[in-house]
Amino acid sequence: MKTYILQRIFSGMIVMLGLSIFSFALLHLIPGDPAQLMLGGKATAEQIANLREQLGLNKPLPSQYFQYIQGLLTGDLGDSYKTGRPVLYELLERFPATAKLAFTGTIIAIALGIPLGIIAARHKGGKLDRLLLAIATVGFSLPTFWCGLLVIMVFAVKLGWFPIAGGTGWRDLILPAFTLGVLQSTIIIRLTRSTMVEVLGNEYIRTARAKGLNESIIMVRHAFRNVMVPVVTVLGLQIASLLGGAIITEQVFNWPGIGTLSIEAISNRDFPIIQGSIMLIGFVYVIVNLIVDLLYMLIDPRIQYSSKEAA
Repeated sequence: MKTYILQRIFSGMIVMLGLSIFSFALLHLIPGDPAQLMLGGKATAEQIANLREQLGLNKPLPSQYFQYIQGLLTGDLGDSYKTGRPVLYELLERFPATAKLAFTGTIIAIALGIPLGIIAARHKGGKLDRLLLAIATVGFSLPTFWCGLLVIMVFAVKLGWFPIAGGTGWRDLILPAFTLGVLQSTIIIRLTRSTMVEVLGNEYIRTARAKGLNESIIMVRHAFRNVMVPVVTVLGLQIASLLGGAIITEQVFNWPGIGTLSIEAISNRDFPIIQGSIMLIGFVYVIVNLIVDLLYMLIDPRIQYSSKEAA
């Protein structure tokens, strides 16, 4: 077990290293000079050259990258080109808002997806099953920004139940979290339904029914536990992806999180902020995947990890 965890940590470090190389190379291929954007169109060539020197942009790219890696190892993500503040402070200020949005959206997705998936499986082939599958398929296909605008128009503009956008309180959180949660629940509905249908066809389920056990007990005690492994896998990926995928939702609802900060940084060619956001999201992916792997053994004790399996 310890060997497996160490191997996963090492593989996570490799992933983060590759991500740092990819993000650094990609960002420096984007057209536009950050120094010129910061100084404006009236800046002289001498002023731009001086600022590039201050920011270290005049150094060769390999030199800039190794300097960036040295900073990462010490927890220094650099300073924002726009504000001059440390990137780590900028990210820590915005991260709680994004985490709150992602967490609330995940709770809504679980509360909707798992029960509806079980109901669909229990009525396999029936009208309710087909209706839920149709809703899940349509919901999965809808663009996030379109759903967000529709939710704002109905619940904020027409009904006036919630603020339109721009706040940070719990009432401001409901609409963006609802948008994320409902869209993410469509994946959980389909996965829970398909896995539950497969599990309900197993021999031990037929044996339990033959013994006269209540159908609810069979669904909860015998079937649901075996459904949880693939569902937890998807939930882990969704939690991590919501931190990065909430960018569109944050823009639509003007939610002050990592997504909004990243869009602003891209517009301003603020490379340190963009790289810091990418590395933070990548780090969350690595941690969440490790936690999910460890949860497997709590859900199903038959699952054991060894160094050979990890390899």
